[in-house]
Amino acid sequence: MSEKDELTGRITQSLSGYFDVLASDGQTYRTRARGNLRHTKQKPVVGDKVVFTVGDDADHVNTLQAILPRENVLQRPPVANIDLAVVVTAVVQPALQLNLLDRQLLSLAQQHIQPLLYLAKTDLLTDAGWTALQPVITGYQAIGYPVIAPQTAFAPAALATLQSYFAEKLVVITGQTGAGKSTLLNHLAPALGLATNTISQALHRGKHTTRRVTLYPLAGGLVADTPGFSAIDLAAIDKYTLPTLYPEFTAVADQCRFRGCLHLQEPGCAVKAAVAAGTIMASRYDNYVQLQAEAADRKPRY
Repeated sequence: MSEKDELTGRITQSLSGYFDVLASDGQTYRTRARGNLRHTKQKPVVGDKVVFTVGDDADHVNTLQAILPRENVLQRPPVANIDLAVVVTAVVQPALQLNLLDRQLLSLAQQHIQPLLYLAKTDLLTDAGWTALQPVITGYQAIGYPVIAPQTAFAPAALATLQSYFAEKLVVITGQTGAGKSTLLNHLAPALGLATNTISQALHRGKHTTRRVTLYPLAGGLVADTPGFSAIDLAAIDKYTLPTLYPEFTAVADQCRFRGCLHLQEPGCAVKAAVAAGTIMASRYDNYVQLQAEAADRKPRY
């Protein structure tokens, strides 16, 4: 190849100013961003589709020349062009937090990223706990979210079902800290040997074991194990956008008496009627009301 040869590819790993790029020729190249690209507001992140040049035989420096337009991007962790997000949610240790789960789903909806819920540590539930979990599973499924909840930890059938979603997709494995993301990925691809850790007994939060984002080829797609989170910032979502990110709200909103109904105190609200009828999960609506209160208290950004 000459110095001017250009290839396209996708960033699979970022390491101290270097970017590993899986190219259209099937090879991985270590690149550095050209000078003026390093000083732009848009920094290269894992998942970016890029154009780069291959260095000549003298210096072997492969140079990242341009970032192609993004379909979406997560800020925490920084990953671009995501097709599917597997939201790993522990039902115990740490305890199931539906408010945190709903915040993650809203963040994904804002970026137009398809979610899939994987409920982890279900094998630690008592029989009564498993029974109590069923309305949660069916409730999210009724909204349209795929839910995988194996009663036996990492059951082969559940793992096979999960992998069936991966083909030709960039998949992020994300969720609350300590939920078991790296453990799940190790069961999907044991050769990776990703580090796992235990729950912090003081705060009942998991310790972060994933230090950087890396894409791994798996089941015909590329899968990222991403750092966990313990809180989600939804400051960019205003009170008018918020109800549009709830699929079950938008399904009935045209039946509300008032156009632009925020589903709070307005009379003739179809969403509140659906909550009362049990067709919209009360926990989802309660979380929505809390988020609207947070939006009302938020100072405007200028």
